[in-house]
Amino acid sequence: MDKRFNHDQAQQDLQKLWQEKKVYDPCNKKGDPYTIDTPPPTISGKLHIGHIFSYTQTDIIARYKRMSGFTVFYPFGFDDNGLPTERYVEKKYKIRPHEVGRVAFNQECLKATKEVSQEFKSLWQQMGLSAYWDQVYSTISDSVLKISQESFLRLLKKDFVYRDNEPALYCVTCRTTVAQAELDDSELPSVFYDINFADEQGNALSISTTRPELLGSCVALFYAPGDKRYMHLEGKKAEIPLFGKSVPILSDDQVNPEKGTGLVMCCTFGDKTDIYWFKKYNLSYVPSINRAGKMTEKAGQLEGLTIKKARDKIVELLQEKQFVTNSKSIVHTVNLHERCKKEIEYTMLNQWFLNVIDHKQLFLDAAEKINWRPAFMKHRYIDWVKNISWNWCLSRQRFYGIPFPVWHCNDCAALLTPLVKDLPVDPQQQSFFDKCTNCSSRNISPDTDVMDTWNSSSLSPYICFDLWNKIQGEPVESVFEAQEAKSFLPMSMRPQAHDIIRTWAFYTVVKATLHSEVLPWKDCVISGHVVSKDKEKLSKSKNNSILDPAQLLKKYPADAIRYWTASGRLGTDIAFSESQLKIGIKLVTKIWNAFRFIKEHVQDLTEKDLNFEHNSVENIENQWVLSEVSHCFDRYQQQLNMYEFSFALDTIEEFFWKKFCDTHLELIKHRFFNPEQYSAQELEETKKTLYVVGLSILQMYASYIPYVTDAIFQELYQPTENVNSLHATKYLLAEKTYSFVESQDSMKSIIAVVGSIRKLKTDHQLSLKVPVAELVIYAKDEIIVNLKKGQLLITGSMQVEKVIFKSCLSVADSILEQKNDQWYAHIYL
Repeated sequence: MDKRFNHDQAQQDLQKLWQEKKVYDPCNKKGDPYTIDTPPPTISGKLHIGHIFSYTQTDIIARYKRMSGFTVFYPFGFDDNGLPTERYVEKKYKIRPHEVGRVAFNQECLKATKEVSQEFKSLWQQMGLSAYWDQVYSTISDSVLKISQESFLRLLKKDFVYRDNEPALYCVTCRTTVAQAELDDSELPSVFYDINFADEQGNALSISTTRPELLGSCVALFYAPGDKRYMHLEGKKAEIPLFGKSVPILSDDQVNPEKGTGLVMCCTFGDKTDIYWFKKYNLSYVPSINRAGKMTEKAGQLEGLTIKKARDKIVELLQEKQFVTNSKSIVHTVNLHERCKKEIEYTMLNQWFLNVIDHKQLFLDAAEKINWRPAFMKHRYIDWVKNISWNWCLSRQRFYGIPFPVWHCNDCAALLTPLVKDLPVDPQQQSFFDKCTNCSSRNISPDTDVMDTWNSSSLSPYICFDLWNKIQGEPVESVFEAQEAKSFLPMSMRPQAHDIIRTWAFYTVVKATLHSEVLPWKDCVISGHVVSKDKEKLSKSKNNSILDPAQLLKKYPADAIRYWTASGRLGTDIAFSESQLKIGIKLVTKIWNAFRFIKEHVQDLTEKDLNFEHNSVENIENQWVLSEVSHCFDRYQQQLNMYEFSFALDTIEEFFWKKFCDTHLELIKHRFFNPEQYSAQELEETKKTLYVVGLSILQMYASYIPYVTDAIFQELYQPTENVNSLHATKYLLAEKTYSFVESQDSMKSIIAVVGSIRKLKTDHQLSLKVPVAELVIYAKDEIIVNLKKGQLLITGSMQVEKVIFKSCLSVADSILEQKNDQWYAHIYL
């Protein structure tokens, strides 16, 4: 082995080896399947360190399960349709879809997503992700288009999907509707205005609002039932200032009499309460904001202005006429579109909806059957489902997405859909297959909306099932009808971040429940985020995303970066730590050096020599280290079975650094450096012990630092193990464990003595190689018996020339003193 580990060369060589030998091919194994519903990263620019953090944690579990004997299906895909991708393409090519047209814009999106997907794939491979890279899926591919459109048609047939002209959440910046799950709440400053309306006798009626620009959309005034200030106005009308039109005055218990003046206006639409009143009282629809975020003719003198400018203008006009009686600055909660962080508006549109409100209990029941890691994340899901107040709006007024497979008859309003066998279709690019099936008209128009990108992402278990069948050479006609789906679902694991529980996790449960009445996965494993120093989530849309993984990989080995990712706890945010990366480099160096020593002494072992039985181990230090590594592996398994990869790593670290390197290797060095003092049997046993313990260490570290561990395996173990890669082996200690109870007490005493001598030499600033002429050990009789079993370990490892044991019950401070140029030690146990 080279003196230093060349991680750059090793990463190149091992990536090639893993690919050529198909180490991660799910068809190679015959164990029980372990399937991972891997998050498809969004194609919207570059990856950041947060992606490296969460995806590497998934890979740790995948590698662990593979080496535990499972057939691991670890697929990978890219979420490359929808608003994020459109934004990326608009910025990259400096084009606007409305200007270049749908076809040309979509071509640019396809081109960009293909390029970025390759960049992402290359980076993930450098990080050592053991996904099945021979086939990756794309959420804009024909196969996913078919699955998404078939899902829509099946849910439409079951009456879960419906179309209606409904008030919808709308982002005027992105020019599309959004779902409730895509909203963020934010505390923003505003101004509360008291504005005078007039009753039928001309008396002033003061209302309070933060949205005076919506006066043109006012369709009613409301007060709280029983509010004596306004009860006399029931059924009467009020005149809107500046607009000269009257609206009814009504009472409703949604009004808070303590807020503002207790009299509020209902506009179409300023908030969800306006929508509630609009439906309950069958009020008029008067839109004063268009889809571009400009004021319509209904806004009178404000027509053509942006919302902010319109607000400033109407306040100015109202003040001129003395309609504003009071104003005060406030901070209130508003809904923002999570993508652009701009305030949400409401508009009426004909849209497709998936009914989730009427089926909440189904989705809550499903949550109880899923294993949530960590467990408290289930409550986030449950709280979200219980508080949903809108059905899932599937429609988006965008260009680059999956089209709804629907045409509309303009004469009889019938919905026209294709057969499943004819999917995928793009109604805007191809005509309906025949005349209207209801009225025989040929006056047919395509549906022009595209699906919410979560509508395809939520089908990821079915997409994975489709990919699995293709890999096996057994494609199915329909993933929703295939009998094999019943054994494929639920998948084993869904890894994802906590911020998309309300979207990806929830929507996937919705689809699996409504389509197949099954769980999408058994375990939902939730990661945290990487945060900046000010505890803000790192993202591509913010300037705090300063850590470019590609640049980081040039500076640090992939193993060191992976080591840092494993320091994070499930569901817990973590700050990026360069110091942790340096600790990772230290580990890589330490493990390389430790195995350089091991190779020197075990390289002459053959396959025949490795028939290492439990009852053949006689030396106390070998018994001890074999017991300890077995205990370590037991804890390692328990922790990783609970997805506690950081705790499992701590367990390995404790064994490798302290028990193996600092203790066992130091104790046995004397045996190899002075072989004449030991029997051939003792030397052979120690070599076999090193081989077994060393391989077990590599196997446990393999999930975390795959490059250096496999590089060592190729140098040291591959010829005797006769396996292409460390990552294709099964855990040695899963099949054969070692337990030597009696050796534990003896080694505890020996380690205590060796530790005391080491400390004494260090305190006196002496090299550990400085000889000790005489060592006197004071201890109880039973401890002395244990120490005598390993006397040679003490003298050999600590350069002790003579040992004297004295029975003693008292304890005093251990000392090291020099007499006549020689050192003498007295140790009390």
